[in-house]
Formats: sequence, structure tokens, C-alpha cells
Amino acid sequence: MHTIRILVVGCGNMGVSHATAYHHFKEFEIVGLVSRGDSKARLNEKLQATYPLFNNYEAALVATTPDAVCIATYPDTHESYALMAFAAGAHVFIEKPLATTVLGAKRVLEAAQNANRKLLVGYILRYHPSWMRFIEEGRKMGSPLVFRMNLNQQSQGYMWDVHRNIMQSLSPIVDCAVHYIDVMCQLTDAKPIAVTAIGARLTPDIPADNYNYGQLQIRFADGSVGWYEAGWGPMVSQTAFFVKDVIGPKGSVSIVAKEAAQDGNSDDVGSHTRTESIRIHNAAMDGSNNFTQPDKWIDLQDEPDHQELCNREQRYFLKAMKEDLDLSKSMQDALESLTIALAADAQVKAALK
Repeated sequence: MHTIRILVVGCGNMGVSHATAYHHFKEFEIVGLVSRGDSKARLNEKLQATYPLFNNYEAALVATTPDAVCIATYPDTHESYALMAFAAGAHVFIEKPLATTVLGAKRVLEAAQNANRKLLVGYILRYHPSWMRFIEEGRKMGSPLVFRMNLNQQSQGYMWDVHRNIMQSLSPIVDCAVHYIDVMCQLTDAKPIAVTAIGARLTPDIPADNYNYGQLQIRFADGSVGWYEAGWGPMVSQTAFFVKDVIGPKGSVSIVAKEAAQDGNSDDVGSHTRTESIRIHNAAMDGSNNFTQPDKWIDLQDEPDHQELCNREQRYFLKAMKEDLDLSKSMQDALESLTIALAADAQVKAALK
């Protein structure tokens, strides 16, 4: 297969990382950078490149006729941009969430299938060796399982600008929770059967019908339960902002991010995927109710940083296109996690009215 000519749409945090991967992979050729502001010019400077710059996505599609499109814009554009890319005959890598509605996500999946083009959603934790090991070990803990997860971000400066912009159309528990709901669904094969949620609007800097703190709770058919919590803003506490646990009858598995969990790191995108250590606790006891073995620590040598994780995502996207991989399962998984997150979101927003 020839070099993949790719158009990058959105040149903020994730767009920069994905464009950096394409820039350094000989199998990709960036044919254009698209953004509404000057972030595309700054990205060219960062890459020491002279890629064509566009203000308008539709015009860029026509001008560049790309083989693939990377969509890393704010969530409210994801559906329409993906549909335009498939209509133009391009494969699509799209940042999560897939869309802002379930119907919109279904339209994107249908468009990918009708166009016979690849659609890969940016679930970055699926490429992280430590998270893969976390899921593998968690599945050994029996059934039912209890999932405890959060990622709160005490954001300021540039990141508070980013979070406020996202919250013009989406809440934190939709934008972030899809990752961790996806992890929960990989930890148990049981069907999710119910979701509830609570939330609060702690700032006037976001739309009146949105909120910047939320927590959702999920029940699965095998009795497994889980919660996920996400809060964004300058008022958010950094105490216990990073919790990643799975508990079962046989014990528990925890991600212990020693550096990432330090004060001041909660809005650092690099800390969100840093695991550092996995702690495995075995619940087996002897006749005196003492544990029969100490906790086991797994320190994996392969601890990719955020850029390397994006590199791995894009290598898989390349492999999917070149080897014609069947991505239907990952597409359905992305739809399921989004459906759960949006159901939780609807409950919070109904209570805020």
C-alpha cells in the first residue's frame, strides 16, 4: 500500500500528538493541518515543517483528497467531520467521544461501514501495556467485581480554557468516562444493565445546563458494580484524584501512580496515562485469618509516555488500513461505552433543570 496521505483536523493537545506521530512515520504524509485559530501555524513551527494550512475543514478535504483524516477537534464537530471524511472516501481516526449523541455515533458507524473505510476511535488506554496487564490481572479476581475509578483535574491557565471549551457541548463524565467504562466492560464480560449518576455545576463559566463535577454508577448482569468520578476546574480537590481499582472475591488489583498522583499534576495530560506500578492483593487467608501471601508489585519496564502511546495508536491505525483489519468490535465497544456515559449524563442534566 502506498504512503497514507493524512489530513489532521484540530491542532490542540491531541492533534499535536497525533500529527507528531505522522510527521515521524515514513508511512504517513501529512497533506494539511486544519484549525480555526493559529494553533496550526504553531504546530508547523513545532514540527519544523511547512505543511499546508487550512481554516476550513470542508475546503481542506476538497483540496487535499486525503486517504485518511485524523479528527482531534472539540466533540461537537466529531460526527459531522467524520461523515464528511467518509463521504470523501477517507479512513478516519477520531478522538473520543465518537459523537455527542448515541444517534450521531450510530450514524458515524454506519457511514464507515457503507464507505468500507476504517474507523478507529482514540481509546488510548487500549495501547498501554500497564492497563492491558491491569485488565488481565483484574479478570482473575473472580465475579462479581467492583470497579473504583476517577480522574479529577484541578485545571488552571491553558487547561482551564480547554476544559471550558469542551464543556460548551460536553460534560467531564462523558468526555473522560468513556475510557474507564470501556475498561470496566473489558474487565467483565457481563452486560451492563443499569446506570445512575449525580453531578453539580460549580462555576458560572460554563453553560447553565452543564456541570463540571459528576459521578456515575454502573450495574452489570453478573452483579458487578462500578463508579467513575470526574471533576474539572480551579476549585477541584487534588486529594485522591487518581483512583484505579478492581476488587473481586479473590482479591484486588490497583494502579498506583506515585508520581502522577502528586499535587500539581492532576491537569497534566501526561499524568493521566502514567501507571508506574500495579499492586495485586490476594485475599486468601489461613486458619487464623491471616493472609497467606504478601501483596505483589508489578513494575513494568515498558512505560510509554503520552506521545509514545499516541505513536502506538497510529501504528495500529496504519496496520488496520494496510492489512484490512476488522475494526467492527472496537467500533461497537466505543458505541457501548458512549451510550452508557450519555445515559448517565442525561440523568445529571435532568436533575439540574
